[in-house]
Amino acid sequence: MENKPGKISTDLQKFIDKFEPAKFKLMAKGIEIRGIHNNIHRSISSAKELIEKMNLKLTISHNAEMVSYGGFEVNNL
Repeated sequence: MENKPGKISTDLQKFIDKFEPAKFKLMAKGIEIRGIHNNIHRSISSAKELIEKMNLKLTISHNAEMVSYGGFEVNNL
């Protein structure tokens, strides 16, 4: 499915429904999940496991700056 800015792909919507992020920002390629300060590494691992388990065409992206404010990206492939 082609993902235009402002629209959410089917796989991304399935991920949002299952992962239930409290705060996220819609971006052109996917979403940025924010506000996870208690255990960012566990949240990223859980997101990766969910993507693999549900066989979604998504990928996780993060860097030191994102981790500093408790965030990571979930993008369409």
